[in-house]
Amino acid sequence: MSRSDLMPVFDGHNDVLLRLIRGKAHPERDFLEGDNLGHLDLPRMRQGGFVGGFFAVYVSSQGTGPDIDDMMAKPQYDIPLPSELELAPSQQVTIHMAALLLRIERASKGEVKVCRTAADIRNCIKTGTLATILHIEGAEGIDPDFHLLDVLYGSGLRSIGPVWSRSNIFGHGVPFRYPSGPDTGPGLTDLGRELIRACNQRKIMIDLSHLNEKGFWDVARISDAPLVATHSNAHVISPHSRNLLDKQLAAIRESKGMVGVNFATSFIRSDGRRNEHTPLEEMIRHMDHLIEHVGVDGVGLGSDFDGATIPAEIGDVAGLPRLVDAMRRHGYDEATLRKLCYENWVNVLERTWGQ
Repeated sequence: MSRSDLMPVFDGHNDVLLRLIRGKAHPERDFLEGDNLGHLDLPRMRQGGFVGGFFAVYVSSQGTGPDIDDMMAKPQYDIPLPSELELAPSQQVTIHMAALLLRIERASKGEVKVCRTAADIRNCIKTGTLATILHIEGAEGIDPDFHLLDVLYGSGLRSIGPVWSRSNIFGHGVPFRYPSGPDTGPGLTDLGRELIRACNQRKIMIDLSHLNEKGFWDVARISDAPLVATHSNAHVISPHSRNLLDKQLAAIRESKGMVGVNFATSFIRSDGRRNEHTPLEEMIRHMDHLIEHVGVDGVGLGSDFDGATIPAEIGDVAGLPRLVDAMRRHGYDEATLRKLCYENWVNVLERTWGQ
């Protein structure tokens, strides 16, 4: 299949920056030339029709905790979350990862762009440039006075999830728990509510994916922007704490927001288990439900590449055409495929960023 025949895919979430900073001597070169490790690098993106997406800055907890992958392969689990992180080391890692994306852009000599507007993304898709969005997953590196928020905004930050699953000064995330609903504890803190207002003022998109239910409704009350969950699925199909209830989906629809379907098998399967032998039809069940409850203009893809166990039938980013083919066989027409694969993301970002 030639590149001109590929359906373009714009993706709601990946963790390739985290993979690249872990012991890589030449991360920019490895990404641009291809290292065939993990799920993502530029040559495989080209092969799979991947035209851009949200590139997450995520500060991982230090030390050895439970083996999350092993626990999520069990019939039931409630994975202990790490404690809150300190600001200074979190800022150091945040700056390191943000700088890596900027260095990739510079080293690419025009093949990669950090996008700040929806027009940037549209132009990248037109010209074949990889469109990247600097995104934060868990705001441990943001100080209470939002000084680093402004520095990162100036560097291209346009999307932020206030929390990953562990708690921080801004709020409380949803744990990795199956079976469970998302109502697992307190929501945003007072400082977290200030962060939402600060993001609204700067037109930074707010990602709801790792917030618990109370935090979700706190954002819904405060924010004047579309409600967006970059990589989440339907709780009614997979009753995992990380997935969204129908009443949350209704609020997202009301706000003209967006949900990106997560490829992580634990959030796809009705049994909540990590298992790469998960048929693509199970993922498409989530798409159908989300389209029914959010609308065909409010659903996209949010892979979690390089951050999760995904169906073996996809494998890595080069396998995206197999997912598109499965969606086509399911009955989605070409106009619907374009919306789900890339158009909806660009449109919701235009509604959020105002440009």
